[in-house]
Amino acid sequence: MDRLGWDAGFDASWNELGAPGEPGRVSRVDRGWSTVLSLSDVTEDPFAVRRVRNIGADVAVGDWVVPSADEERVEHVLPRHSAFVRRASFEGSRAESDTVAANIDVVFLTHSLALEPNQRRLERELVLAYDSGADPVVVLTKADLVDDPEPARRELVEVADAVPVVVTSGRARQGIDELRAFAAGGRTLVFLGASGVGKSTLVNELLGAQVQATTEVRSGDQRGRHTTVAAELLELPGGGWLVDTPGVRTLSLWFSGSGIERAFADVFELMDHCRFRDCRHDREPGCAVRAAIDDGSLDPDRWTSLERLVAEEAALEGEQRTKDRLADRRRGGRPGPTAADDD
Repeated sequence: MDRLGWDAGFDASWNELGAPGEPGRVSRVDRGWSTVLSLSDVTEDPFAVRRVRNIGADVAVGDWVVPSADEERVEHVLPRHSAFVRRASFEGSRAESDTVAANIDVVFLTHSLALEPNQRRLERELVLAYDSGADPVVVLTKADLVDDPEPARRELVEVADAVPVVVTSGRARQGIDELRAFAAGGRTLVFLGASGVGKSTLVNELLGAQVQATTEVRSGDQRGRHTTVAAELLELPGGGWLVDTPGVRTLSLWFSGSGIERAFADVFELMDHCRFRDCRHDREPGCAVRAAIDDGSLDPDRWTSLERLVAEEAALEGEQRTKDRLADRRRGGRPGPTAADDD
């Protein structure tokens, strides 16, 4: 199963469960159903495809699952190595997570060179990418539509810092081999970006086939419609896997680990040099952050962006505490179910 991305960690988790049934990897999730791939004994087709119910199971594209004995439903979801998680964007959601892709190794944060560089969106994407456990890579698309991609690249590098930035053009096949190299060793890649930025064109070039539909964008603002309607796990020629996702307009934070600190490492480094440990970075004397803003070495918009993201995370944590209190009240103060209760 190595061809599907199986490794010693998944093998250990599966054996801890008593090696029940044949595990498979989720290639697509539809309402109530998961498409699961496993290795096939049929020479003509290397993979067996099963459709199993996932109601009640937290399943995402890229997950390793074990179907029930009758193969009617997902029985177990093996612990994830990584997961790109955002706050659910559907209306009325309160502190609910949405896992875009699981068990990924590299996150391609995709931006079109035909649009104005968006540092604020990239900062948010980097926070989520770092928290996913995968390695972020910034992919700049549609280089064939601009005379000189360098100014936009430099502007995003200011935010990306040490993260690789790859300039590409699907139509001109620029940067394709560089992207494919990230899949070496059977790794799983995921494309993330807004609609119309050129993800599907790059996916088709990497796959060597017209697998994903593409559409023209509006000439006025370079916006496009969603051409990818559902996330799907696709095998790359030469090894490795790729997840193409529908265009994501809004990326709301989920609970952050070290993502904010890593995405804003330069600002946190400044904070360490403030005179006072509890500096609020407002009017305190000896504030290194304010000094950097005043001398032009720190963009005030970057500082404002950091404050906004920290506030967003704090608000999310507050919502979760309220949700937990309400759940506790409904239980009459009794503790919630544990894993042992489910056995």
